[in-house]
Amino acid sequence: MFHRPFAVLALLVLGTGAAGAADLSLSVEIPQLPVAEYHRPYVAIWIEDGSQAIAANLAVWYQVRGDHTKWLPDLRQWWRRGGRDLKVPVDGLTGATRPVGQHLLKFDAAQAPLSGLKPGQYTLVVEAVREVGGREALRIPFEWPIKAARREAVKGSKELGAVALTLNP
Repeated sequence: MFHRPFAVLALLVLGTGAAGAADLSLSVEIPQLPVAEYHRPYVAIWIEDGSQAIAANLAVWYQVRGDHTKWLPDLRQWWRRGGRDLKVPVDGLTGATRPVGQHLLKFDAAQAPLSGLKPGQYTLVVEAVREVGGREALRIPFEWPIKAARREAVKGSKELGAVALTLNP
């Protein structure tokens, strides 16, 4: 049986290793819309390099039941920049549409897809499109690798609510 001081020390040691890793966290809000016919939005989240090419795909949320991949081209910016080359579904990247509310994504800088980013200027892009609705894309520029803790937030006006990017060295 563990003694309490040993258990606390073990937790502190384990926690210290995880806290030292650089990470990128993203909070995406899907707002409640006052519409008669509501459909959950398709959402693509990616990182663009300076030439606006996809440097890393972070998430693609779409209707996974049935053959609803035919609607992925409606995510126009993502699709044109490279989404069309992606064979979905992709484990760890694609998933079902999300309900109204805040959704948190967290990525470790030492693991894919961030481990492949070269030093430079990038832009986080969150694009959403909804059936019988509108479309919206939000952008947050940032520098890689992470040199200092930073939090940037933008707010959508149609299909997205608050989107916040947190970078921790």
